Amino acid sequence: MAKNILICDDAAFMRMMIKDILTKNGYNIVGEAENGAKAVEKYNELKPDLVLMDITMPEMDGIEALKKIKATDANASIIMCSAMGQQAMVIESIQSGAKDFIVKPFQADRVLEAVQKVVG
Repeated sequence: MAKNILICDDAAFMRMMIKDILTKNGYNIVGEAENGAKAVEKYNELKPDLVLMDITMPEMDGIEALKKIKATDANASIIMCSAMGQQAMVIESIQSGAKDFIVKPFQADRVLEAVQKVVG
């Protein structure tokens, strides 16, 4: 059965790129969000198997959204994405419950490897 994935990124082209990589490999994109607040809202509404979450977004950043989602669903699977491969953000994301971390610019095989590792 195809896994349902929610993509959260403030850049529409990034969401499109991720969506393209995942749909070509049999994953089902159930929703998209352009900021952390929408991500939390959509997560609660759609209950996806996995969330791909950008860190730097307007309104609410990805780390804040990650914490809010984890507070309501401890079993949530979230992979963080960011152009800033800053050690502190990676560590904070993982400590806050992220399952993995992907650095932009994405390489399709790295995205798939992370997704497969988390949801199969």
